Amino acid sequence: MYIVIVGGGNVGYHLAKFLLSDAHEVLLIEKENGRVTALSVDLAGSVLEGNGSRVSVLQEGGANRANVLIAVTGNDEDNLVICQVAKAVFKCPRTIARVNDPNNDGLFTALGVSATVNATRLIDALIEEQVQADSMVVPRVTLGRNVEIIEMTIAQSSIWAGKQMGDLRLPDGAVFVAIVRGEEVITPKPTMAFAVGDKMVALVKKGVEQALREIF
Repeated sequence: MYIVIVGGGNVGYHLAKFLLSDAHEVLLIEKENGRVTALSVDLAGSVLEGNGSRVSVLQEGGANRANVLIAVTGNDEDNLVICQVAKAVFKCPRTIARVNDPNNDGLFTALGVSATVNATRLIDALIEEQVQADSMVVPRVTLGRNVEIIEMTIAQSSIWAGKQMGDLRLPDGAVFVAIVRGEEVITPKPTMAFAVGDKMVALVKKGVEQALREIF
């Protein structure tokens, strides 16, 4: 399967690595030169410099033959435009967009985006399922044959509450890509401490989820 990812931030980078390890053909498009240089260290041959909202860049990236295009920039308008161009111009059969503002979910769907992913929507699932405040629930979104996004809540009883993230050894095939803390979405850093109530968003290979949960 050929997958084009637009947006070389933390989410795009880790998603590309996971999909490549799952034997997919992947191209990551990023517009900032400095970031492209950094990404090329780990993703040599799978990174293209350019603005992914431009037809010429998507054409250079082979969007016409992509099975899936995933837009994960930090800007909702850019993600929507990228998905619309992929659908209208390149007839991409499936588009997935990161939605930073949950109020935009309906608009993305109405305008033909195949699927959207946003942290707030995952958190809302906790309320809908009427879970207890100190439980750890793992909503998930399957991104590929062997890759999932999961979310887990740091409970009051967790042995890691208050400890630094850099001290945690994650299982192979798991990586934290975002923390939702109150109204903020934060990039995880080794010097940060886990806080009770944090919603940890992780990319995991199938079969690794349980090992990650058991740590907490």
